[in-house]
Amino acid sequence: MSRGTWNKVDEFVGETLLGSDPVLEHALRASVDGGLPPIAVSPAQGRFLHQLARIHGARSILELGTLGGYSTILLARALPPEGRLVTLELNGGYAEVARANIERAGLGELVELRVGPAEDGLRALIAEGAGPFDLVFIDADKAGTPAYFELSLKLVRPGAIILVDNVVRDGSLVDPDTDDPGALGMRRFHELAGRQAGVQATTIQTVGVKGYDGFTLVLVDGA
Repeated sequence: MSRGTWNKVDEFVGETLLGSDPVLEHALRASVDGGLPPIAVSPAQGRFLHQLARIHGARSILELGTLGGYSTILLARALPPEGRLVTLELNGGYAEVARANIERAGLGELVELRVGPAEDGLRALIAEGAGPFDLVFIDADKAGTPAYFELSLKLVRPGAIILVDNVVRDGSLVDPDTDDPGALGMRRFHELAGRQAGVQATTIQTVGVKGYDGFTLVLVDGA
């Protein structure tokens, strides 16, 4: 099986199940025009995020790694009118693109975008007593993911979901010779999640237009 086949399957899924979404398509174009890297979740992955939030009945969502706001829009659309989403983005330029995309989607009242390092943002939310969140989506720098996971546990309610993206890293997760900080960070995250009391976790490998990767789904039994 080739990456070309993976891409064709994703295209077929998009044509048959997802359809056209002018708001999301504009968000992607604006991100390209703004010089943002093309690392947003795929349309199929974005729909999965949206449906997961809806199935879970999330009323409060925390996102780490806003980029151009593509995943933010999909998550915010899953919220009830009184819901809230806090998203953290390191890069101020990316945040400006995301703000415009979120406003254009009509979701500005639901979304609070904070700029700065994710770890600082998480510690600030903890100090403010900003939780509990029902769902956390971690898609920021991969080396920092272990710290983000541990801090996120302080911000969620029992029964919450923590979803961590890009955990397989084209298989380098299990490469004993890798010196890639992202792969090492994801390995450390798995080790932490595996011995963390009060959570259940599993990792699903994925292929598609984003290549070979995967995500980890963590269910918080107790917080």
